Amino acid sequence: MWMVSPPVGVFQSTKKLFLSERTGRGRSRALEFIRRNAANGLSVANLVAGLSSILCSLNRQHHHSCWLLLVGFLLDLADGAVARRLDACSALGAKLDDFADFTTFGLATALLLQPQGVLSGVLALAYVLAVFARLCFFSSGIPFTYRGLPCPYASSLLAGTFLLSGGNVTLLRVAAGIMILFMLDQGFYPHDKVLESQLWKKVVYAGGVATVLFSPATVASVYCLAWSMSYIVFPFAIWSCKAQPLPNAY
Repeated sequence: MWMVSPPVGVFQSTKKLFLSERTGRGRSRALEFIRRNAANGLSVANLVAGLSSILCSLNRQHHHSCWLLLVGFLLDLADGAVARRLDACSALGAKLDDFADFTTFGLATALLLQPQGVLSGVLALAYVLAVFARLCFFSSGIPFTYRGLPCPYASSLLAGTFLLSGGNVTLLRVAAGIMILFMLDQGFYPHDKVLESQLWKKVVYAGGVATVLFSPATVASVYCLAWSMSYIVFPFAIWSCKAQPLPNAY
């Protein structure tokens, strides 16, 4: 009795087709996962920078702590833009961003004040509470406008001040007191959207990345200090977002 067996080529073609379909589905799932979590990854990186800054401050490595705060500043400006660009805004992302901001720009920045006595401890605590209040009550009722100075700019100013002054704690504490007033003043500040606005703002951001990652600490601190001061002193004259806003907010 003769047995008719299917051609070997049929099995091979079917196997290749099945494997290619599985590979295609796996690749599409991986790309979708990356799309949905790219901004969350930047927020987690900001959180890691903040926690590392805290450890550096506890070990009295304040220059490293300042550098990590500047890295967190750049990451925070990027995560919202990436979320909107990839259409991956989510409630989880917003909460993760707030938690990372509180850790980096609240707790880690307050430790730069080196609280060792009652007055310095109260100042550090007041700074943390000011950041907390700023994150909780930032809504102004006006689209794309904040109430109170955004805490990343306050943190960047303090980090730059520390590096330029050679770690002058008295000057840093005075600057921190002024930043507390700016954050609690509830004055209006624009949602600058650096990476979604005019080309020159994107160039400023790229310059910040280059100076923080590849330049000496003095150059990076001067650059970020000038950037933060321009936003604090001339918020709408320079940094108002003139690009067409996207419907979703991160």
